[in-house]
Amino acid sequence: MRQRLAIRFLSGVALAAILSVSALTGARAEDKPAATAPEASAPVAFDPDSVDTFAGAFLAARTADVDHDYDTAITLYKKALMIDPSNSEIRQRLMISLLLNGNLEEGVKYANELKSDPSVERVTTIVRGMDAIRRHEYRTAQEILKYNGPNDLDRMMTNLLSAWARAGSGRGKEAISMIDKMKGPDWFNIFKNYHAGAIALTLGDLKSARSHLNDAILDKTGGATAPDTFMRAVMALARLEAKAGDKQKALDAISVGDNLVSNYAPLNALRDSIAKGDTPDQQVTNASQGAAAVLFTIGAALNRDGAEDVVSLYLQIANSLDPKAADTLVLLGGLAEKQEQTDRAITFYKKVPDDSPMARISELQLGLALAQSGKVDDARKHLKALIDSDPNDVRSYLAYGSVLSDAKDFQAMAENYDKAVQIIGPVPKRSDWAVFFQRGIAYERLKKWPEAEPNFKKALELNPDQPQVLNYLGYSWVDMNMNLDQGLDMIKKAVDLKPDDGYIVDSLGWAYFRLNRFDEAVNELERAAQLKAGDPTINDHLGDAYWRVNRKLEAVYQWNRALASKPEEADIPKIKEKVEKGLPVLDNDPKTVDKSKLPDPAPAPSPDTNAPAPVDKKS
Repeated sequence: MRQRLAIRFLSGVALAAILSVSALTGARAEDKPAATAPEASAPVAFDPDSVDTFAGAFLAARTADVDHDYDTAITLYKKALMIDPSNSEIRQRLMISLLLNGNLEEGVKYANELKSDPSVERVTTIVRGMDAIRRHEYRTAQEILKYNGPNDLDRMMTNLLSAWARAGSGRGKEAISMIDKMKGPDWFNIFKNYHAGAIALTLGDLKSARSHLNDAILDKTGGATAPDTFMRAVMALARLEAKAGDKQKALDAISVGDNLVSNYAPLNALRDSIAKGDTPDQQVTNASQGAAAVLFTIGAALNRDGAEDVVSLYLQIANSLDPKAADTLVLLGGLAEKQEQTDRAITFYKKVPDDSPMARISELQLGLALAQSGKVDDARKHLKALIDSDPNDVRSYLAYGSVLSDAKDFQAMAENYDKAVQIIGPVPKRSDWAVFFQRGIAYERLKKWPEAEPNFKKALELNPDQPQVLNYLGYSWVDMNMNLDQGLDMIKKAVDLKPDDGYIVDSLGWAYFRLNRFDEAVNELERAAQLKAGDPTINDHLGDAYWRVNRKLEAVYQWNRALASKPEEADIPKIKEKVEKGLPVLDNDPKTVDKSKLPDPAPAPSPDTNAPAPVDKKS
């Protein structure tokens, strides 16, 4: 599926290239139709004051909760609790909504009330323990954070938090020893080494800090499991060495980080700062920031589809203890975008301090969030200003190009990427593949294939195994009836690289369809429809494939599903015509040949009364 693929790339893979942090945050926008300007999410007008029954308040609160409208949910849960003060379920839901909304102090009140409730005991323990650390009541925190249960993650989290509480009470060496003695699976190690190293830094024990942080950044398996923790360790070690006066060791530590995540903006900013002779301060300097770092590093490692609420909960608590931690704010913004809460996302991005290495990342994210909320003109102005402020920052062109694509301004999109290629110069890096791919998309949309094709090839030259590029170029060739074998092989390779990507699987099915391999097309398109349910283009393609294999009732059903799923405006009349008339007949295809055009069949022979009765094959 080439058309949808363009915007899906902009929403997913391009975000990694634009920000160079999605490998760390995992946050990515939802797929949406290609070249369609995003619609602003229109909140449903609702007056909580109009609710006057427990059932009404509870059901409306749950609806707001599901929509991540925590302000409304909190108001309604409080109303339900006024009607039924003894209802513990409402109290639990109210506490969670308060915490997810960032209202830690009020959430703590309910956590204390629910501390004996086993159904929320893990949440109330973390909240109460973090609150005690925030108030510098470190011994109280240690008492609260005791845990003897079987869950490895809970055990590691509470032990690390308890270690930071010990460090806050002046027992830093005891805290480091406690972490070193923690037993658990191998993935514990990177968390243990980072936090032990960070505690040693607060003590001024450079030998211990250097040892633990070196162990953390040499843990490649741990780095793949928890890249945010890995990068924090890299930057902590680089700052340590710079402060100690060894610039080369600091730059060497940064190079280790580059090997895991290339072109990571905060690391680039730190490198530039150290290269100039600066000695940047550590990110974590006290127990509150350390405890916040525990929840950030664990939350970021857990961040994946389906875990958004848990991750948001940890990050909101972390943010309350360390409100200037830019990586926490950017990750919270990404989660809010994923939950279609663009106004909340914008609020988080605006809170990133101007002097943070992640300030420009937050500005780029802010521009994309403005476009996602429907404020396309504001987004264009914002991102154009970022380009003007630093014309050499290629990420700005990628972000601006994404907005131009959404606005269907492909001419401006092509011109934008032409400028980006000029900035890149004659020797592009591997990470520049996205610029060439996006420029190829712009020219393909302008129907200038001679200009588009070399850009796709250049993108593949820089990144030969990039599934989106393989898919786009391969599909384009098949669609234009050229390089058929090579194009199909490219799409198959893309599917092998991303077998669960419904759009890429759709491309393979549609390629088979264009090659008149209809049975194979049906197999792949059915799989695509399962992977990306409710997508109008996939349903439309599947309907076409069904028609060609004489499954005509199913074809009409799929076309009607496509119409019900809000397809591109230009596709609606085409699909309606297929519902009414079906597909045109193909020549030389026995399954679709028009039998009315065949010669009349020979007359049937006269019945032979002596012939045996026909066999009923169903019996």
